[in-house]
Amino acid sequence: MKTHIYFIRHGQSEGNLYDLFLGHTDMDLTELGRKQAQRVTSYFESIQVDAIFSSDLSRAYHTACPLAEMKGLSITKSEKLREIYAGEWEGLVFNDIRKNSPMGDIWWEDTGNARPDGGESVAELQVRILAEVERLAKENEGKTICIFTHFTPIYALRTAWEGVHVSEMKRMPKPSNASVTHAIYENGVFSELVEYANNDYLGDLDCPNRA
Repeated sequence: MKTHIYFIRHGQSEGNLYDLFLGHTDMDLTELGRKQAQRVTSYFESIQVDAIFSSDLSRAYHTACPLAEMKGLSITKSEKLREIYAGEWEGLVFNDIRKNSPMGDIWWEDTGNARPDGGESVAELQVRILAEVERLAKENEGKTICIFTHFTPIYALRTAWEGVHVSEMKRMPKPSNASVTHAIYENGVFSELVEYANNDYLGDLDCPNRA
C-alpha cells in the first residue's frame, strides 16, 4: 500500500533574509515567506491531504498553517522534524561562521561531513529525521501526508533514499524555500522519489536558495 509523503521546506524566514544560521533558533517568516506559505495551497488544491505534520519551529509551522486551514486539518508538531541543532553557531551570520570556525567552509563545501561547533552532526540529523519520517509513514499507511520541515532534513533524506553516503551529500541539489518534495513509502521502504524541491509553482515568489 502506497503512502504519499510531501515534504515542504518552510518559506523564507527572517534568518534566511539576514543570512543567519538559525538551527533551532525560533525566528518567524518574512512577509515574502508568508506569501510563499499561501502559495503552497495552490500546489495542493487538487490533492487530497489526510494529515499535516510540522517542525515545532515557527517558520515551518506558519508555512503549514494556510494549507491546514484550506484542508480543514489540524497540524501535529514534532521537535524531531526540526532543522539541525547548530550549537555555537545558533543565530550567527554565515560569513562570520566561515571566518571564525574551521568547520564553516566545510558546511558549504562538504555539508555531509559537517558538524556545527558544539552542535549536531549532519549524520546525526539524518538518523533523527529518517526515524521520525519512517514512524509517520508507518502510522499513516496508505494515506497522503504533508511534512513541513527544513533545509538540512530534506537534503539528508534524499541522500538516504538514493543510497548515497552522507559524506557525498554535496552532490545533491539543495531544496529552496517553500519547495515541495514528493516521495512514496511502500512495503516498509521509500520506493520512489516522484519529485524533488519543486519550486516552479512559486512563480514570482521564488527567492535565492539559502540554508
